[in-house]
Order: sequence, then C-alpha cells, then structure tokens
Amino acid sequence: MARVSRLEKQLPAARTGLILFDALNGYLHPSNPEKQKFLSERNILPNMQRLLAGARAVGITTFYPSGSHAPDGSDTVARLTDTDMELHPLGDAGAPIKPGFYAGSKEAEIAPELAPAPGDKFVPKNRWNSFHQTNLELQMRVRGIDTIIIAGGSTDVGIASTVFAARDMDYGIVVISDCCYSARGNNNQFFLERVFPRMGRVMTTDQAVALMVK
Repeated sequence: MARVSRLEKQLPAARTGLILFDALNGYLHPSNPEKQKFLSERNILPNMQRLLAGARAVGITTFYPSGSHAPDGSDTVARLTDTDMELHPLGDAGAPIKPGFYAGSKEAEIAPELAPAPGDKFVPKNRWNSFHQTNLELQMRVRGIDTIIIAGGSTDVGIASTVFAARDMDYGIVVISDCCYSARGNNNQFFLERVFPRMGRVMTTDQAVALMVK
C-alpha cells in the first residue's frame, strides 16, 4: 500500500473540501453592536464570500458543520469550568457554559450570503469538533477528499477542535487566516501563528483561491 502523502501545493477540486464552520446568522449577523463592528473591521463575511465563490468556481464541495443543539438542553452536558466562554471567571457561581443558539432558531440558520448550493452538505453537530459523531468524515471519504480548507469561528474553539481532529485523521489542512476570528484576547493570533502552522498551512483568502484548480 502506498504511503499517504499530503505534499501537493495546489488545491484540486476532486480532493479538496471547504469547511465553513458555524457560518450562522447568530455569529455572522450578531445583535451586539460591538461584535458587528469587530466582524466588519476584519471583513470576515466578505472574505468568506470570496472564499466560497472561489471554491464554487472550480467545483470544490462545501461542508457546513453547524451547531444543532436541542432547545431543551437534552444534548448538552453541564460541567464545571473556571471561566465562561468570554474568559470571565465564574468563581463560585458554577454557571455551566451553554450553546449560544439552538436548532430551529433564526440565529442557527446559515447566513444567507453563504447559503449552501446544490451538492453542498449541511452537517449538524453537537460538539465543537466537526467530526465528532457526525457524518462529515464519511461525506468526505466517499468523495475522495483528503484535504480541507477551513474558515469560520471561533478560532480557539470549533476551528481549533476540528483542525486537531483533522490532523489526527491525516487530512491535509489549510486554515484561512482572514476568515477565522476570535475576540478573546490574542487567542486568534496565537493559534494562527503558533499552533496551526505545525499542523497544516495558514494562508489568506486570496492565496487559497489562487491554488484552487479543477
């Protein structure tokens, strides 16, 4: 059996999948003005649109791993953590971290600017890692996909969890730096500069689109 190699620099459509992680209304069209400003200053949504357009131009399949949590909390586990999701200390409050949005809500729908096209795949998920107990790996395997391009947020949560899993599953990995985001201190910069470069390639939207081929 030939040894697995992920040394090809280009991103051929037949073997590459685009992952738009939690590309949801609630995250990309937040009600909080400060979050709106944060995303706007970084051109996150326009960059994701350009990335998606580039992938579709060559025929790359797009996958949408998206939080799909039960509104009654039946698929959520309460656990003790030192902080909440924004790194604020919880002290003795013991308030569990809960999903930001729940299945069936407007916030949990894919942002219309990034809506799936025929052939794209919506992947409901219940944990940070897009591969955990979903059919994402199967959907990629039956298509012969061995390399992923990943974008979305948060960089230090779902993106990181999914990239770690993809690395251990031997996927080639491309993380799109100007399409990933986290507002938690320097976490975004830390992962993009100190963690992901050892697991795959980190590049901008324009750099990735330039490597996409039919």
